[in-house]
Amino acid sequence: MSIVENYARGQDLPVLDITISQLLDQAAGRFPDREALAVLHQRRRLTWSELRQAVHKAAGALRGSNLVPGDRVGVWATNCTEWILLQYACAFAGVVLVNINPAYRSHELSFVLEKSRIKVLFLHERDARADYLAILDSARGHRQIELSEVIRLEDWHNFERRAIPFSPPDVSAADVANIQYTSGTTGLPKGVMLTHRNLVNNGRFIALNLGATERDRLLVPVPMFHCFGCVIGTMASGVSGAAMVIPSAQFDALTTLRAIHEERPTAIYGVPTMFISWLNHPEFGRYDMSSLRTGIMAGAPCPIEVMRRVVNDMHCHELTIAYGQTESSPVVTMSHADDSVETRCTTVGRAMPATEVKIVDRDGAAVPIGETGELLTRGYLVMAGYDGDPGATAKAIDAEGWLHTGDLAALRPDGNFKITGRAKDTIIRGGENIYPREIEEYLLQHPKVAEVYVVGLPDEKLGEIVAAWIRVRAGQGLTADDIRCFCDGNIAYYKIPQHVRFVTEFPMTANGKIQKYRMREIEIHELGLEQAARVQTA
Repeated sequence: MSIVENYARGQDLPVLDITISQLLDQAAGRFPDREALAVLHQRRRLTWSELRQAVHKAAGALRGSNLVPGDRVGVWATNCTEWILLQYACAFAGVVLVNINPAYRSHELSFVLEKSRIKVLFLHERDARADYLAILDSARGHRQIELSEVIRLEDWHNFERRAIPFSPPDVSAADVANIQYTSGTTGLPKGVMLTHRNLVNNGRFIALNLGATERDRLLVPVPMFHCFGCVIGTMASGVSGAAMVIPSAQFDALTTLRAIHEERPTAIYGVPTMFISWLNHPEFGRYDMSSLRTGIMAGAPCPIEVMRRVVNDMHCHELTIAYGQTESSPVVTMSHADDSVETRCTTVGRAMPATEVKIVDRDGAAVPIGETGELLTRGYLVMAGYDGDPGATAKAIDAEGWLHTGDLAALRPDGNFKITGRAKDTIIRGGENIYPREIEEYLLQHPKVAEVYVVGLPDEKLGEIVAAWIRVRAGQGLTADDIRCFCDGNIAYYKIPQHVRFVTEFPMTANGKIQKYRMREIEIHELGLEQAARVQTA
């Protein structure tokens, strides 16, 4: 690793120019009889050769569904075997996989379906949290959505019967394989286009950092629609040959603890709130965790006491911390297994292999080591761009290829980076990125809301929670419950404001700009959240 002024470059390793389908073929060729996937809630287990066979059948069924290379296929589902099969099958068929958050409701779903131009949508009919077909019907009422077909994952066997023989298309590592929706500075969702090269190599370098081999078992309770699941999970598994174990459709602390005890994983993934829920579970002491060696915690800062307990009580002596964003495939920096607990808690590690990172001021000039500026990254990991939005792409990636993350950070002399702030107003609740502008625009549709601003408040369990300040239209009455009812079923549950304050004015600067930081300060003081704020910034 090299460090010069505000610049660091990770280990100089070659970047592989292979596709996701070639990755699976290589794993199946090297480890045909080793377990590749265990989806516990479906009681499904596949070796690498069985996984490849199932993927080839699914790819043939995609072609039998009149899909051609370059078409978009959406997957709107919680974790399941079929999600993994479609991830690989789309790559084989040259089809672009579009991830859709299962927490999305009609307002969000309609936007993504229209924007992404999905031809075929795979979904579960319903689960414990949602009736997906009903939400889809409602979404179709919001916008003109063109879908050739909706396929229920409950009918997977019928879907497989469509499989036809076909010659694999000529797919390049530079081709877009996956579109994941995130939000930029405008708060409106953007489709991040990720290539085969992006995903394969990010998974490869993550696996190398974990020391993962075919003898490892990766327990993945994080969602597949997110990079944490489908890159840090699937791709790291495919590169190393390690088995991927999915304990449940949606996160459940007790189910995961049982999976640790019974499946004997060597690595575990999660956001800090997941680790806290395991450590504090009343039945935690009943389960044997001695098989665990390593893992990844990401998505929010890790309190040092939590890290110590994970290391000592969960036996994850080599637990690592990762930092990144969807636009960087996702991991930019990662701690090392031999770093001290203090380093792993107070920094986000060093630049990943074949990755450049630098810190600059507002004018783009270098800042000295130890000083704060915006974190920029460059290399194979930078996205291909925002789908159908060249203007936003140009704002995010400059002429020299640097991705502007919008996150504030400082580079330490030892090469580790410390994140000191986040892009604009982004809220991170339990590892989920929440963009206030998106919630504000939705709440402004309420006929009684005149003006609204959303901020994040510190929370010791979730990292942050959502708070809304609302000015009601003259002569109208409104309650916090009215606001939550307006949101329920239309936007994801984690975006619904947990705290609502009705005001007649907002703190502003002399030139009329809203001071969101003052809103946050006022709430912290009036709600007694000083301790949570100290934990968040420690």
